[in-house]
Amino acid sequence: MTPGRRWLVRVATSAVLLTAVAWWTDVGAVTAHLAGIDPRWVIVALALSALQLLLSAWRWQFTAARLGLALPLPLALREYLLAGFLNQVLPGGVLGDVSRAWRHAGVSRNTGQAVRAVVLERGSGQLVMALIAVPALLSLFGLVSAAWSWGSAAGVAAVVLVTAPRLRGPSAHAPPGIITDTRRALLTPTALPLQLLGSAAVVATYLLVFLAAARAIGAELPAAQLLPLIPPVLLAMLVPVTIAGWGLREGAAAAVWAIAGLDPAQGAAIALAYGALVLLAALPGALFLERVPGGQRGRAKAADQRDAPDDSRKSNRTS
Repeated sequence: MTPGRRWLVRVATSAVLLTAVAWWTDVGAVTAHLAGIDPRWVIVALALSALQLLLSAWRWQFTAARLGLALPLPLALREYLLAGFLNQVLPGGVLGDVSRAWRHAGVSRNTGQAVRAVVLERGSGQLVMALIAVPALLSLFGLVSAAWSWGSAAGVAAVVLVTAPRLRGPSAHAPPGIITDTRRALLTPTALPLQLLGSAAVVATYLLVFLAAARAIGAELPAAQLLPLIPPVLLAMLVPVTIAGWGLREGAAAAVWAIAGLDPAQGAAIALAYGALVLLAALPGALFLERVPGGQRGRAKAADQRDAPDDSRKSNRTS
């Protein structure tokens, strides 16, 4: 399937899912929740998104540095913002990350480790998200008590924090590879606490943006009741069958709210507001679509000169 057809299929999937959610929850009820969005909470959500960008860029910079790759923070911020925009408009939700890995590879001249830096940085975040989402799901379905579920997650995190750095680390001259680089970036006594702390801060911003979206549409659920409902909704967005999670996110929110004995239309409306806020925060990334990192630009120019006909090169020398 061509990229264009894949994009159309996922747009159609999002449209079908959104239509199904509107039919199930009653579109009138959803729009009633969305009426009169409070702009003050929109500003809060955008400020939290800016903080999320900074934390994520730092996490990428830190991971790359552990692998011996230079990544200035301004470059990491710009590339992460561009990646966020691409993830919002392209199918799969990961092509933006592929883009920043490729572009950093052009600057660092080390494709393997540039790709692994992005994979490991994203993996650090997904690990923390799983530690939060799994307990939330277990308690949501009543399989275990909330206290036991969250206590178990904290115990798992503590075990990882204590035992992982005790694994035999790589020698200074170990060749690069996924296992060696995973140990260097994630599992040393220095790296693991900072990775977990950084990823926990990033995940916290996701939850808080969702909370801001709820407050923006006037939902008055107490934060202690609302926050445990959010991780399963965010987890649903990882399924790569739509554009940026549209449709899946709203359907998951409606289902989670229904399971929790709440109004499904409210859950869908909050998810719609959240998606719109995330898209709005990512739009500035479009400004960097035509910008190529300096290392790539220089190599591309050199390659063009090498591939140019002889008479073209002569004219360049004489000009």
